[in-house]
Formats: sequence, C-alpha cells, structure tokens
Amino acid sequence: MDRIDKITQQWERERPDLDTSAMGLIGRLGNVAHHLAREMEKVFAQFGLNRSSFDVLATLRRAGSPFTLSPSDMLTTLMVTSGTMTNRIDQLEKVGYVKRYVNPEDGRGFLVTLTPEGLTLINKAIEAHTQNQTRLISSLPEAQQQSLDQILRLFLASFES
Repeated sequence: MDRIDKITQQWERERPDLDTSAMGLIGRLGNVAHHLAREMEKVFAQFGLNRSSFDVLATLRRAGSPFTLSPSDMLTTLMVTSGTMTNRIDQLEKVGYVKRYVNPEDGRGFLVTLTPEGLTLINKAIEAHTQNQTRLISSLPEAQQQSLDQILRLFLASFES
C-alpha cells in the first residue's frame, strides 16, 4: 500500500458515494511526472541548462544540419507562446548557444541557429539525458516498459486528438 492508496481509502471511508477509481491512477501519473521532471532537471543543470533551454537546443539539433529553424517552426514543436519563445531565444543568445539572423528568404522574419558552442553543448547534454531516461525506467522489465509506452500513447492521444 502506498500513500495514494491511503488517500483513496480515506475518501472511500468519508465519501463512499464518490467513485475514486481514477484517483489512484491520476495521482500516480502526477507523482511519476513530478519525479521524472526533477530527475531530468538535475541532468540539465549539469550543463547549465533547464528544461526550457534544453528543449530549444534539442529542437534545433533534431532539425539536422544546419541546425536552423524559424521561431514559428519551434513554436509548433514546443507548444509555447511566441513571447515565451522569444524569451528563451534571447536567453540562449546571451550565453552564445544560438544566433538569430534575418531570414534571407523574406527579409522580415528571422531564423535561429545553433552556434558551434551550442551544438557541442546539446550533443553532450542529449547523451546524458538519454542515459538518464534509460536509468529512470530501468526498474521496469522491458516488456512492461513497452506495455506502459503503448498504454500511455493511447491515453495521450485522447487529449491530443
């Protein structure tokens, strides 16, 4: 019995008219998400990054050479507001990990590209991040990892469709 079981039992005792069957699942998902985020932030911090800055650098790196995207292309992937994106780009530009320049195709918008320093950093950070992710799920046998992945994919699709 874990902490969440105790909470649901208390609700069942105090309010037997409530259906608390989803409470345990949702509570555990939330707790797992919290623990995962905290563990990932520790790795990002080793590189002077946080989740937000890592996401921008990783998005540019995934784009492939020349590691350049427009802010609107990044918005689609990162699902943040344009103001938030501008702030993230500004911060990364200040520390020299990205460079912003006018888009030569339209002359109005701009493009963001990884600097050599940013590319080196994200290559190291993504290696540590994937190793950390593997560590974080290692308590589950591979078959359970695959089952959980399939279940969560279906569950997530119900929100994103």
